Amino acid sequence: MPDVLTLGEVMACLRADGQVRLGGTARIGVAGAEANVAIGLTRLGHDVAFVGAVGPDQLGELVRRTLRAEGVGIAAIRTDPAQTGIVVFEQRVAGLTRVDYHRHGSAGARLSVSDVEEAFAAIPAPPRILHITGVTPALGEGPERAVRAAVRLARAAGARVCLDVNHRNRLWSETTARQVLTELAAEADIVIASDDELTLAAAGDDEASRVRTLLAGGVAEVVVKRGPAGATMFTADQTLTLPARPVTAVDVIGAGDAFVAGYLSGLLDGLPPAGRLGRAITTGAFAVAGHGDWEGAPTRAELSMLDLPDGTAVR
Repeated sequence: MPDVLTLGEVMACLRADGQVRLGGTARIGVAGAEANVAIGLTRLGHDVAFVGAVGPDQLGELVRRTLRAEGVGIAAIRTDPAQTGIVVFEQRVAGLTRVDYHRHGSAGARLSVSDVEEAFAAIPAPPRILHITGVTPALGEGPERAVRAAVRLARAAGARVCLDVNHRNRLWSETTARQVLTELAAEADIVIASDDELTLAAAGDDEASRVRTLLAGGVAEVVVKRGPAGATMFTADQTLTLPARPVTAVDVIGAGDAFVAGYLSGLLDGLPPAGRLGRAITTGAFAVAGHGDWEGAPTRAELSMLDLPDGTAVR
């Protein structure tokens, strides 16, 4: 039984060493919101299965190899006739990254209901948590139906559902995003969003009213990410805010996914609210302090490293 099952598109990523239009060198790796969370969780010792599709190409092999090396279950990653998607990162200036996606018609964008149904049928027991994001339903009707099928199967099996809003405004209109994400949030047990995304997941005039709407609708926990200002967790009887960890920001890409991995890890470990929110902030800080979508995610043994004084040499 996996602790967490997640689904989505994993792409090959190219990280340019300079401006793309000027040519030069780039490093190749893999990226994808749900995959980043999966890797973040396996590094913390949890069992994670991934549902997706890659192309019959070397980039697809790179995706499989990377996830397998990080301990993510890849039995439910299907080979599709379409090509593996590609995302290109260019750090245009310090603190500002430009991202270009080449994913239209990609293998990952052809995720289907049957992929999800086969994945659930193949695992010996349902996962404890299903993790979904707002990225996958934005890829098209097929992926949206796949996400809804996953939610239906998870709820029928008694698994908790976590939705990270993770809005991508280049993939769909705000009107469509709000309709779909509001419906998915109503089916979720945990909703995680940045403060500017919460408006897409619940009705209300301000953050407090949107949180009340979600909690009244059956969501057990609402977590609002506030970047350098920390994060806040809301339940029916508690509101808890913790500050961010003081680190030197190097690359914010993937920080939200690392945050989610830390939060779900704390939930799986049975930590109290302050413990799981604190772990989320810590894993997010590790991501911000290093380069890459998931490369900076900490192992369980490394979680306490940020408590050490600046300049410490760990021997």
